[in-house]
Amino acid sequence: MKVYKTSSGVVVHHDERYYSNSDVQWDKLINQSGLYRTLEQALPQWEPEDDGEALIKNELLPPIGQQEVWAAGVTYYRSRDARMEESKESGGGSFYDRVYDADRPELFMKSTPARVVGHGQAVRIRQDSSWNVPEPELTLLVSSSGEIIGYTVGNDMSSRSIEGENPLYLPQAKSYDGSTALGPGVLVTSDPFPKDAQISLRIERNGQAVFEEATTVDQIKRSFEDLVEYLFRECSFPHGCYLMTGTGIIPQNDFTLQRGDKVHITIDGIGTLVNGVE
Repeated sequence: MKVYKTSSGVVVHHDERYYSNSDVQWDKLINQSGLYRTLEQALPQWEPEDDGEALIKNELLPPIGQQEVWAAGVTYYRSRDARMEESKESGGGSFYDRVYDADRPELFMKSTPARVVGHGQAVRIRQDSSWNVPEPELTLLVSSSGEIIGYTVGNDMSSRSIEGENPLYLPQAKSYDGSTALGPGVLVTSDPFPKDAQISLRIERNGQAVFEEATTVDQIKRSFEDLVEYLFRECSFPHGCYLMTGTGIIPQNDFTLQRGDKVHITIDGIGTLVNGVE
């Protein structure tokens, strides 16, 4: 089933039917153990919606309340290579090679809720950066107990010129207003996420595709459970959190986003997240 946050409440799409609830609180709803079973049992008491698609289209909000967004880096071989290439002149290239092979993953704070945008809203490129790319990422929704309860599409906007100048500039390259997009909704399932699911990125400029590429979830080096375990070792998340799992798609070095571009990220089974660029 898919769960959407809207301006009039929460909407769930399940078994080809839509249900809404204007009274449920997002933070309380998504921070429940066994969320799929909980929703399955609760939906008969929710309001059936004849035109749920229109409700989602017209009232959709980013699927976030008080959750922090964290991210994992260098989890795909392609990401390792790109990070080494961009930082080699600053002497930081070998850092990423070591992280890729290390037991401990790279984890960093990506965004507060206020800096997150949703489907149809604009992501931003920094004015002080000359090389900017989107990073399509399968993103985990994790409860306060550390249980993976859902999946969504994430766009980890990155300023590669800043990060490449010095690896210590990573927070500035990754965390700024409009640097994080999530949505459209959250896939909630009782099954493991399929490893053969495809993640695809399409960037359009003036209505024409200027970049297209795809990868699959099974290209990630680390398990989702391993990433979550490290994140929760010394951090608590009373309202749960989101964790981006890394990217296996990075445009070539001579490509940079421009204002007015449109970014499409599609993940099998979840949907497509579309954001303009400002």
